[in-house]
Amino acid sequence: MLEKIESLKTAIAQITASNKEEVEALRIKYLSKKGEISALFNDFRTVPNDQKKEIGQRLNELKVMATDKINALREGVEAKAETLTDIDLTRPAAMQPLGTRHPLSLVRNEIISIFSRLGFTIADGPEIEDDWHVFSALNFAEDHPARDMQDTFFIQRSPDVLLRTHTSSVQTRVMTTQQPPIRIICPGRVYRNEAISARAHCFFHQVEALYIDKNVSFADLKQTLLYFARELFGADTRIRLRPSYFPFTEPSAEMDISCHLCGGKGCAFCKHTGWVEILGCGMVDPNVLEACGIDSKVYSGFALGMGVERITNLKYRVKDLRMFSENDIRFLDEFKAVH
Repeated sequence: MLEKIESLKTAIAQITASNKEEVEALRIKYLSKKGEISALFNDFRTVPNDQKKEIGQRLNELKVMATDKINALREGVEAKAETLTDIDLTRPAAMQPLGTRHPLSLVRNEIISIFSRLGFTIADGPEIEDDWHVFSALNFAEDHPARDMQDTFFIQRSPDVLLRTHTSSVQTRVMTTQQPPIRIICPGRVYRNEAISARAHCFFHQVEALYIDKNVSFADLKQTLLYFARELFGADTRIRLRPSYFPFTEPSAEMDISCHLCGGKGCAFCKHTGWVEILGCGMVDPNVLEACGIDSKVYSGFALGMGVERITNLKYRVKDLRMFSENDIRFLDEFKAVH
């Protein structure tokens, strides 16, 4: 009889039910007057006297276990039925709200798409860099202000390890590992030690482009810039180049576009000049080519770089740079229609 009791315990522990009918069938099978447990109690009279105490305890335990199991199954089925009855099965399904791409991602992808059509490929590099790739290889003087801790984040109090201040470091890495022709675009996040305000942040995003080959001229640079501006801001966009200075390009220039809000007539946005600055550019300095192992007598090239936040502000007139990094859903929802 002990074997039958243990066998029933194992079977009862494994029973399941999905509705009230199945629960009732299990109750009848095990706990009714003609059930298997009742049959064991009927056979109890044939048990030898010296075994009655032990077997009696086992039988009682079996009955309690079966009762608890059946009651638990009944409660589970009833709770499930109540839950189902609370649902209106004819009600239309609730639509899950869709997210949206970040405005910086939208503009960055648009810039990359334009340069991809010109044959530029994406190059990437580390955000934690060394001094040589960020400054020395790019013709920065030893006493250049950009090397000061007031302008640059240095790591572990080391003068040689820092957070990159521009994605030009990606260009130097490519130039030291690849011979021309080189035609790359370098999107990424950069860091500068600046106070956070509506007009500045300690981190922002850049997209830089580099083209090195034989007989590359300033005319190639200008035509590339004109194509880029008209693809991004419209076919009527005009550009102008103003002389400037950057350690890694010579000659250097800053590029303005005609204000797309007033059409170049003058407004508050362009400070009534009709022009808005968007990027810096120039021909790669021969010192940079030589530092990276490229013969400057055979090859020449141009480079350009822009802030993605700057371009995004021009396209969507976002007045506060901090909004780009605060992840305010209300702000991001404004760009759903841009996709």
